[in-house]
Amino acid sequence: MLGGDFYMQAFLANYIDTLGMGGLFGGLIIEALGFPFPGGVMIMFLGFLINQGRLNFYTVFLLAVVGFNIGAAAAFFAGRYMGDSVVHRYGKYLRINTAKWEKARSWIKQSAAMFIIIGRFVPMVSNLTPYMAGASGLKLSRFLLYNVIFTVIWVSFNISIGMLFGQQWPVIAGYLEDQVPLGALVLLLVYVAIKVLIKRFHTQRSEKI
Repeated sequence: MLGGDFYMQAFLANYIDTLGMGGLFGGLIIEALGFPFPGGVMIMFLGFLINQGRLNFYTVFLLAVVGFNIGAAAAFFAGRYMGDSVVHRYGKYLRINTAKWEKARSWIKQSAAMFIIIGRFVPMVSNLTPYMAGASGLKLSRFLLYNVIFTVIWVSFNISIGMLFGQQWPVIAGYLEDQVPLGALVLLLVYVAIKVLIKRFHTQRSEKI
């Protein structure tokens, strides 16, 4: 684990030193498109550099949010124009198969907001989220709204980890990586609970009327 942390830090340090903030911007476009890239870990590393006074918080935050949403919008349009053929043409590169695609289709039909905001936290679902959103016929404005909400939460959280834990951020990153499925499940349960409570509230209100 420690060896992996060292090499990841070395890679990220060299990556940022070479490409600067353009590396952050481009890297998050790649991640949002669904291709393998350590975007979350990179943001934690940049949070560590912010804590050291070497980078500006607002610059990192803005570039991360904008870069990720540009990549997500591109994937959305690819899904809109290619439809289900995305799976057959590029599934192996995006780690998408037909079974995952169909599960995603049933999920987005139930709730687009839940699928995009919470689904982005779920491994092996996040990479197909924008493509399915586009293929489903969801309005671009709704997709961008939900995706921006997710991105602001995700970027803020990862920057905060780097800033708060300093040099210990790789340890926290490794722990969080193991706990992501559990965290996504908790978010899903909270969402469902809130939805049920709201539905009951409206039902009781209509009965009184």
